[in-house]
Amino acid sequence: RSMLKGEKEACYHTVSFSEVVLAEEKGTHKLVAIKCIPKKALEGKENSIENEIAVLHKIKHANIVSLEEIFESKSHLYLIMQLVSGGELFDRIIEKGFYTEKDASKLIQQILDAVKYLHDMGIVHRDLKPENLLYYSMDEDSKIMISDFGLSKIEGSGSVMSTACGTPGYVAPEVLAQKPYSKAVDCWSIGVIAYILLCGYPPFYHENDAKLFEQILKAEYEFDSPYWDDISDSAKDFIVHLMEKDPNTRYTCDQALQHPWIAGDTALDKNIHESVSAQIKKNFAKSKWKQAFNATAVVRHMRRLQLGTSHEGLNPPLASPCQTHLLEEGAGGDSSGCIVVSNRFESLTGSS
Repeated sequence: RSMLKGEKEACYHTVSFSEVVLAEEKGTHKLVAIKCIPKKALEGKENSIENEIAVLHKIKHANIVSLEEIFESKSHLYLIMQLVSGGELFDRIIEKGFYTEKDASKLIQQILDAVKYLHDMGIVHRDLKPENLLYYSMDEDSKIMISDFGLSKIEGSGSVMSTACGTPGYVAPEVLAQKPYSKAVDCWSIGVIAYILLCGYPPFYHENDAKLFEQILKAEYEFDSPYWDDISDSAKDFIVHLMEKDPNTRYTCDQALQHPWIAGDTALDKNIHESVSAQIKKNFAKSKWKQAFNATAVVRHMRRLQLGTSHEGLNPPLASPCQTHLLEEGAGGDSSGCIVVSNRFESLTGSS
C-alpha cells in the first residue's frame, strides 16, 4: 500500500502547484483562463508538465477544454486555456428542477464521444471524474467539457502504462492491482460516473483506503433499493458492461456508444431529480480548492470592486500570488496590479 500511495501522490502533483486566474484579452475582450505554474515548483517534474502540454497541444474537440497559447517568464509558465464558465456537473444537476435518465444519457454520450476521440489519438486521460466535467456556459442546453489533463498519457509504440494514477473511487481494478493497463481504465471511470449520475452516490465507498481498494479490486457494487428501483434495466446493463472487472471484456467507447441506453430510446423520462440531488448533496461536499464560477458574474463583480476602489475609497481586491509576482518581475504589470502574462491580458480574478 505504501508503494501505491507514493506512486499515486507522484501522479497528483500537477494539480497541486498551479494557480488559475480569469483574464480578458484586451483587444478582443475575450475571456480566458490562465494556468500559472511557478518554475520552482517544476524542478524535477518537468516531464510531467511537458506531458500535459504535449497532450493539450494535440487536442481539438468540442467537448474538451483547449490549450490556446503558452507564455513563459523568468519565473513562471503560463498556459492560456479556453474558458468554460457554466459551472461543475453536480452543481447544475442540483440546480435543475427536473432531471431524468435521458439527461444522464446525453451527458455520458458527450463524455464517450470526447474520450473516444482521445483514445483514437492514442491518449488515455487516466483521471476522469465528475470534478473534471464542466459546463461550457450557463445556457440550459450547454455542452459538457472535459478538463484537467495533468495525468494524461500519450501511448507510445509498444509502451505499457503501469503507474498507479487517478482518484480513489474512480480508478479501475487493474490500476490498483498495479498491472499493466490501457485505455480501458477510462471506460471504467465513465461507468462509475454514469452510476453516480443515476443515484447520486459512488459505487465504492469506505473511509478506510484498504477496504475501498478491496471493493474496487473485486468490482463489488450493488444497485441498491430504493435508489435504483426506478432506474431502467438498460441503464444498469450499460453500467455493468463498463464497470466490468476484466479490461479485456469491458466495453470500449465504441461499444458503449452503440448501447441502446445511449444510441436507442431505452433511457427513461421519469424525473429522478429529488432522489439524485439529495444524495449528491449528502455524498459530494464541494471541494474548497476547485470552485465553479460564472465568469460573467465574476467579471461584473470584480469591475464593481475596482470601480468602488476609485470612487468610494474601498480597499482594492488583493492580487493573487501569481499576479503579485508578475508585477515584481515586470511581466506586463502596471500600477493597478491587473495585468497578467503580457500586456495583451488583464486579470479579472485571483486563483479559482
